[in-house]
Amino acid sequence: MKRQRGRGRVTLAAMAAMCAVAALPGQAWAAGEPSPYTFDDEAKPVQGTPVNSTGPELTAGSTYKDSIKPGEKRYYRIDLDATSNAYVSAVAVPRLGTKVAYADKLEVSIEDRSGSECSDGEATFGSATYARPVADYATRRIEKDSSSCQEAGAYYVLLERTSEATSTPEPWDVEIRFLSEPGLKEAESTAAPENWQSASPAVPGGGPQKRAGGTGFHDATSLEQGEWQDEIAPGRTLFYRVPVDWGQQLFVSADIGNSTSGDGLKSVGNAMAVALHNPARGLVDEDSSVYYDGKQKAMALDPLPPVAYKNRYDSDTSAAAMRFAGWYYLSVTLSPEMSEAFGDKPFPLTLRVNVTGQPEAGPAYDGPAGDFQVTEEDRAAADSGKNADAAEKSGTMAVVAAAGIGAGTVLVLGLGAWTLLVRRRDGAPEGPATVPAQGQGQVPAAQHAQAGQAQDASAAAYGPPPGYGYPPAQPQTPHGQSPQGPHGQGYGYGQYGPPPGR
Repeated sequence: MKRQRGRGRVTLAAMAAMCAVAALPGQAWAAGEPSPYTFDDEAKPVQGTPVNSTGPELTAGSTYKDSIKPGEKRYYRIDLDATSNAYVSAVAVPRLGTKVAYADKLEVSIEDRSGSECSDGEATFGSATYARPVADYATRRIEKDSSSCQEAGAYYVLLERTSEATSTPEPWDVEIRFLSEPGLKEAESTAAPENWQSASPAVPGGGPQKRAGGTGFHDATSLEQGEWQDEIAPGRTLFYRVPVDWGQQLFVSADIGNSTSGDGLKSVGNAMAVALHNPARGLVDEDSSVYYDGKQKAMALDPLPPVAYKNRYDSDTSAAAMRFAGWYYLSVTLSPEMSEAFGDKPFPLTLRVNVTGQPEAGPAYDGPAGDFQVTEEDRAAADSGKNADAAEKSGTMAVVAAAGIGAGTVLVLGLGAWTLLVRRRDGAPEGPATVPAQGQGQVPAAQHAQAGQAQDASAAAYGPPPGYGYPPAQPQTPHGQSPQGPHGQGYGYGQYGPPPGR
């Protein structure tokens, strides 16, 4: 069965890693401290404007960083064609320890030139009212039966922050990403899949393995199917990512271990918030209903349909978000109130990830799939645990190494040819002088050069001249004669000696 939830849902990488503010295990967060969230190290600084027509332009495939105050509106411009789908996501990053409320949100929307809204998304905190990164996206989708937001031209992205009077009025940092999904070569049915497996599978085999989470979408730790162990400090958010291909189904659950401190009488509501986002950072599902009393607790996100292009036509927003293959992002936040009840020490965290089903062929995109696919490199990153930054750098170093090997081979061959040429030139006379011919008088140097060319041809057939590790040259004999071999046979080697192996 499916659950209906409410609204609120490859160029070379830079070679230098961004220095992020990191929290040490057991460290308590101070109010107003900058979040350790790791922004994309290629994020471009940008400043949205309150007037749409003056907003800075965003380009597809790029990431940006801005900030926004309570009640503020920020506009940006995107130029779209009439065939591609557009996704603009926004990650709100409030400072640690600041106060947020249930209704606080960052809304992202896309509008056409007439001011009509194509779609919107809301990054909210919900019942887990503690500061943490929250994200969602807005889309411009090409639909054959729609008359709005279908034309090519300028569109406008609007970010708007809503905050309660009791919330901390400090600006939130915002990470913005703009992705474009190519259209299809041929239109297909808009009927969403109706039947799919909703029973959660058994615990993945192989036993638990340790893997430390990242602190943002960009440095999210890669996971594959399995049971993964980490530890999480109160107030901290950890990020992971899982490659899910077309036709595959993702199941996620999270456990928080028991506490070794506390008197057994204290408890924390909404102790852990778990959120899942799709490859365009659109919210798929979230849950924060864990009630923690010092004993181990477990929670699982609702079953989701297999990844399919047609999911986008589903009325259920969680199902609709499972609309393309690629990296799905999982974030886990532990309530800062846990430190007051049970101390600042990190708590054991276990993630169980199941990816079921065989990969299927994707849609017939009319262009490169980009982020909306799973590659062999992605599977290798999931196996090794590399985040996006590390995987990109590994790919870059592989290219550099291959280029270096290739250049080195060319250099060695070039030096060898140059050395041979120099050796030959060093033994040849210069200018128009004549040289003695065998058994004759003087002959022009041109004829001598022709003879030299013939000897060069012989060398090409039989190997390099002396000095390269071969036997010394045979004595020169009168023209037309050959030195005698061990059996009285003429070799005809000239001054270059016998071929290798004789």
